[in-house]
Amino acid sequence: MWATSLEGPLGPLRLVCTADALVGITFPDHAPAPRYTAEDGAHPLLTEAATQLRAWLDGRRTTFDLPLHLEGTDFQQAVWAALRAVPFGATTTYGELAAALGRPGAARAVGAAVGRNPLSIVVPCHRVVGTDGRLTGFAGGIQRKRWLLAHESGAGALFSRS
Repeated sequence: MWATSLEGPLGPLRLVCTADALVGITFPDHAPAPRYTAEDGAHPLLTEAATQLRAWLDGRRTTFDLPLHLEGTDFQQAVWAALRAVPFGATTTYGELAAALGRPGAARAVGAAVGRNPLSIVVPCHRVVGTDGRLTGFAGGIQRKRWLLAHESGAGALFSRS
Protein backbone atom coordinates (compact mmCIF):
# COMPACT_ATOMS: atom_id res chain seq x y z
CA MET A 1 0.00 0.00 0.00
CA TRP A 2 1.01 3.56 -0.69
CA ALA A 3 0.14 6.70 1.25
CA THR A 4 0.48 10.44 1.01
CA SER A 5 -0.72 13.49 2.91
CA LEU A 6 -2.78 16.31 1.49
CA GLU A 7 -2.90 19.67 3.26
CA GLY A 8 -6.11 21.62 3.10
CA PRO A 9 -8.60 23.73 5.00
CA LEU A 10 -9.47 20.77 7.26
CA GLY A 11 -5.87 20.04 8.17
CA PRO A 12 -3.90 17.14 6.77
CA LEU A 13 -5.69 14.24 5.12
CA ARG A 14 -3.98 10.85 4.81
CA LEU A 15 -4.72 9.13 1.50
CA VAL A 16 -3.99 5.41 1.18
CA CYS A 17 -4.29 3.14 -1.84
CA THR A 18 -3.51 -0.33 -3.07
CA ALA A 19 -2.31 -0.89 -6.62
CA ASP A 20 -5.93 -0.82 -7.80
CA ALA A 21 -8.08 1.29 -5.47
CA LEU A 22 -8.25 4.02 -2.87
CA VAL A 23 -8.78 2.41 0.55
CA GLY A 24 -8.47 5.26 3.02
CA ILE A 25 -8.91 8.99 3.50
CA THR A 26 -8.49 9.88 7.14
CA PHE A 27 -7.76 12.77 9.45
CA PRO A 28 -4.86 12.67 11.96
CA ASP A 29 -7.29 12.22 14.86
CA HIS A 30 -9.62 9.89 12.92
CA ALA A 31 -11.71 7.77 15.28
CA PRO A 32 -11.61 4.86 15.00
CA ALA A 33 -8.02 4.83 13.79
CA PRO A 34 -7.43 3.06 10.48
CA ARG A 35 -6.27 -0.55 10.68
CA TYR A 36 -3.93 -0.61 7.69
CA THR A 37 -0.30 0.26 7.32
CA ALA A 38 1.14 1.96 4.31
CA GLU A 39 4.42 3.55 3.36
CA ASP A 40 4.63 7.07 2.02
CA GLY A 41 5.27 6.98 -1.66
CA ALA A 42 4.15 8.08 -5.07
CA HIS A 43 1.37 6.27 -6.89
CA PRO A 44 -0.72 7.56 -9.82
CA LEU A 45 -3.95 6.79 -7.94
CA LEU A 46 -2.84 8.94 -4.99
CA THR A 47 -1.99 11.75 -7.38
CA GLU A 48 -5.44 11.55 -9.00
CA ALA A 49 -7.20 11.30 -5.63
CA ALA A 50 -5.32 14.37 -4.36
CA THR A 51 -6.20 16.28 -7.54
CA GLN A 52 -9.89 15.44 -7.21
CA LEU A 53 -9.96 16.23 -3.48
CA ARG A 54 -8.28 19.62 -4.05
CA ALA A 55 -10.85 20.41 -6.74
CA TRP A 56 -13.67 19.36 -4.40
CA LEU A 57 -12.29 21.44 -1.54
CA ASP A 58 -11.87 24.42 -3.88
CA GLY A 59 -15.49 24.13 -5.02
CA ARG A 60 -14.60 23.08 -8.57
CA ARG A 61 -15.95 19.54 -8.21
CA THR A 62 -19.01 17.98 -6.52
CA THR A 63 -18.39 14.27 -7.20
CA PHE A 64 -15.47 11.86 -7.35
CA ASP A 65 -14.46 9.39 -10.01
CA LEU A 66 -11.99 7.10 -8.27
CA PRO A 67 -11.70 3.33 -7.91
CA LEU A 68 -12.61 2.55 -4.30
CA HIS A 69 -12.22 -0.52 -2.15
CA LEU A 70 -13.99 -0.58 1.20
CA GLU A 71 -13.55 -3.62 3.42
CA GLY A 72 -16.57 -4.38 5.54
CA THR A 73 -19.57 -6.57 6.10
CA ASP A 74 -22.39 -6.80 3.58
CA PHE A 75 -24.42 -4.43 5.76
CA GLN A 76 -21.58 -1.90 5.96
CA GLN A 77 -21.13 -2.12 2.18
CA ALA A 78 -24.85 -1.39 1.71
CA VAL A 79 -24.67 1.61 4.05
CA TRP A 80 -21.57 2.99 2.33
CA ALA A 81 -23.24 2.58 -1.08
CA ALA A 82 -26.28 4.45 0.25
CA LEU A 83 -23.99 7.25 1.47
CA ARG A 84 -22.51 7.62 -2.01
CA ALA A 85 -26.05 8.16 -3.30
CA VAL A 86 -26.66 11.21 -1.05
CA PRO A 87 -26.17 14.19 -3.37
CA PHE A 88 -23.70 17.00 -2.83
CA GLY A 89 -25.32 19.68 -0.67
CA ALA A 90 -28.01 17.34 0.73
CA THR A 91 -28.27 15.65 4.09
CA THR A 92 -30.00 12.55 5.35
CA THR A 93 -30.56 10.93 8.73
CA TYR A 94 -29.58 7.54 10.10
CA GLY A 95 -33.26 6.60 10.17
CA GLU A 96 -33.78 7.62 6.55
CA LEU A 97 -30.76 5.56 5.51
CA ALA A 98 -32.05 2.57 7.48
CA ALA A 99 -35.47 2.88 5.85
CA ALA A 100 -33.90 3.18 2.39
CA LEU A 101 -32.04 -0.06 3.07
CA GLY A 102 -35.29 -1.81 4.01
CA ARG A 103 -34.28 -1.93 7.69
CA PRO A 104 -36.33 0.86 9.31
CA GLY A 105 -35.45 -0.24 12.84
CA ALA A 106 -31.70 -0.31 12.21
CA ALA A 107 -30.80 3.37 12.64
CA ARG A 108 -28.19 2.56 15.32
CA ALA A 109 -26.62 -0.16 13.16
CA VAL A 110 -26.52 2.31 10.27
CA GLY A 111 -24.81 4.80 12.59
CA ALA A 112 -22.20 2.22 13.52
CA ALA A 113 -21.54 1.45 9.84
CA VAL A 114 -21.32 5.17 9.01
CA GLY A 115 -18.78 5.53 11.80
CA ARG A 116 -16.59 2.83 10.23
CA ASN A 117 -16.39 4.56 6.84
CA PRO A 118 -12.69 4.50 5.86
CA LEU A 119 -13.03 7.03 3.01
CA SER A 120 -13.97 10.39 4.50
CA ILE A 121 -15.36 12.98 2.08
CA VAL A 122 -15.38 10.62 -0.95
CA VAL A 123 -17.92 8.41 0.83
CA PRO A 124 -19.79 11.37 2.30
CA CYS A 125 -20.65 10.29 5.83
CA HIS A 126 -20.57 13.98 6.82
CA ARG A 127 -23.98 14.31 5.11
CA VAL A 128 -25.70 12.27 7.83
CA VAL A 129 -27.31 14.30 10.61
CA GLY A 130 -29.53 13.51 13.58
CA THR A 131 -33.29 13.26 13.16
CA ASP A 132 -33.67 16.78 14.56
CA GLY A 133 -30.99 18.13 12.20
CA ARG A 134 -28.27 18.29 14.86
CA LEU A 135 -24.74 17.40 13.90
CA THR A 136 -23.83 14.00 15.26
CA GLY A 137 -20.59 12.06 15.42
CA PHE A 138 -17.99 12.29 12.68
CA ALA A 139 -14.65 10.45 12.61
CA GLY A 140 -12.85 13.72 11.85
CA GLY A 141 -14.66 15.71 14.55
CA ILE A 142 -17.77 17.88 14.58
CA GLN A 143 -15.85 21.05 13.57
CA ARG A 144 -14.76 19.37 10.35
CA LYS A 145 -18.27 18.05 9.73
CA ARG A 146 -19.64 21.57 10.19
CA TRP A 147 -17.07 22.89 7.70
CA LEU A 148 -17.88 20.17 5.14
CA LEU A 149 -21.62 20.87 5.32
CA ALA A 150 -21.04 24.62 5.08
CA HIS A 151 -18.75 24.04 2.11
CA GLU A 152 -21.43 22.05 0.34
CA SER A 153 -24.06 24.69 1.06
CA GLY A 154 -21.88 27.32 -0.60
CA ALA A 155 -20.54 28.86 2.59
CA GLY A 156 -17.36 26.75 2.53
CA ALA A 157 -15.52 29.20 0.31
CA LEU A 158 -15.48 31.60 3.25
CA PHE A 159 -13.43 29.07 5.23
CA SER A 160 -11.10 27.87 2.50
CA ARG A 161 -9.59 31.31 2.01
CA SER A 162 -8.36 31.70 5.59
